[in-house]
Amino acid sequence: MDQHRDRLTRLPLWTVPALAAVPLLGLAVFYAWPLGTLLARVLQPSSVRDVLDAPGLGRVLWFTVWQAVVSTALTLLLGFAPAYLLARYTFPGRRTVLAVVTVPFMLPTVVVGAAFVALLPDRWHQSATAVIVAHVFFNVAVVVRLVGAMWAVLPTDLTAAARTLGASPAQVLRHVVLPLLRPALLAAAGVVFLFTFTSFGVVKLLGGARHTTLEVEIARRATQLGDVDGAAVLSVLQLLVLGAVVWWSARWQRRAAVAFHGGRTTRRARTQRERRRLAVVLGLTVIAMAAPVLAMVARSFHPGASWSLTAWRTLGNSEVRPGISLGVDPLASLLVSLRYALVVTAISVVVGGTAALAITAARRHGRLLDTGLMLPLGTSAVTIGLGMLITFDHDPVDWRASWWLVPLGHALVAIPFVVRSLVPVLRSVPPDQRAAAVMLGASPLRAWFEVEVRRLARPVAAAAGFAAAISLGEFGATTFLTRAGRESMPIAIDQLLARTGDVPRAQAFALATLLFALTAMVIVAADRPEVTDARRA
Repeated sequence: MDQHRDRLTRLPLWTVPALAAVPLLGLAVFYAWPLGTLLARVLQPSSVRDVLDAPGLGRVLWFTVWQAVVSTALTLLLGFAPAYLLARYTFPGRRTVLAVVTVPFMLPTVVVGAAFVALLPDRWHQSATAVIVAHVFFNVAVVVRLVGAMWAVLPTDLTAAARTLGASPAQVLRHVVLPLLRPALLAAAGVVFLFTFTSFGVVKLLGGARHTTLEVEIARRATQLGDVDGAAVLSVLQLLVLGAVVWWSARWQRRAAVAFHGGRTTRRARTQRERRRLAVVLGLTVIAMAAPVLAMVARSFHPGASWSLTAWRTLGNSEVRPGISLGVDPLASLLVSLRYALVVTAISVVVGGTAALAITAARRHGRLLDTGLMLPLGTSAVTIGLGMLITFDHDPVDWRASWWLVPLGHALVAIPFVVRSLVPVLRSVPPDQRAAAVMLGASPLRAWFEVEVRRLARPVAAAAGFAAAISLGEFGATTFLTRAGRESMPIAIDQLLARTGDVPRAQAFALATLLFALTAMVIVAADRPEVTDARRA
């Protein structure tokens, strides 16, 4: 029966190659080629030797590793309680609290950095403490989502049986709950470590010259010192470390996996103690999540000793005072970011949409294309930007001055998110629907279009929103590819925060507030209930 249905609905042989052509060409030209160029630079023994002998490299490597380890440990520790409460209890305002906890993870890193510059006292600026605190703020959502999702389905009868046999709450947690949660904890730890190990925007704004990660050192060598070979060596070194971490994390997750039968077990708080615990823990969590953004907004209206609208009124000026230039036009950077976001959205929807259709139409063979398109997601944006910089800087592909190179770099990061949004929707289509359309007289191609392609209308709108949000906040690749006069909002915020004076810093906070508002609106529009329901259909 299944074989007969497959014969009826089989698409023409040219369909999959035609759909996959553009995604494969884009992946080869703008990802594989730049990455191969980086590897070619590293294969020169003199480059590797010069980098490894360079003074200060050990300090950079040590800081990169230990701040990632500490940030991961603190994120797991501080995210544990809200993950439990949001997973186990239902209460009025639960979705709002979950949104407040989750939104920071979707914010551009430059907004997070600017928010903590505004919140933390001056003595904490350019310190390891500031970097770690910002990383915890940024990544708590990972623990809440990954650990909370598994905690919500843990069978309560196991913990009840342990308590009946005399185990204390601490013993139940240690011997029953934690072993069952171990796969989710390892997954969350792996994700947080990867994000903090490759952190760029947060470290650049908060770490200062004394606290730099590999990402920041790569950018400094390439853009300030002109040491492109050294930056390439560090990029490949970072890729090797990330590959090892991903392999280790996946291996231990498989070993820690435990099979159990569970179901949704949320309930309302019954006792005064439970209600007090909910109010205190979640109240403190919401305050901690909201405080940096509120401080950033407040500082945009407080450029000196008094409250003022000066920073907002002068966003269209490129001078602090007559004759003294800011070096960047804040309002122009807003228009540049919006233009980039529109182009990235168009590219991501077209390329990601055709790729998703090719992956599902090719079935088993589509896994190769799916895996290939996910590779940019596992590569830092700084590495992508550096690879594109050194690949497209000479004839016959001297594209460095081309404005469209920046949105192409953004699109490499956004396309995997589009693919991941659309593929599950296409795979959820019952095969019988296409077979029924063919039986009613439609050609296999017409049936495929009417049943599957048309279903993508609302999910594509959601994917487009997330692609636009990614472009608005992208900072790593843009640092390498941007040109004077075409600064995006993250670049402008970074430059304004580096200026002295109260007005430029207040302008940076005002611009970061605009970026936060734009990103939040795009994410909310993309994740509105009717779109979410369509993606889950």
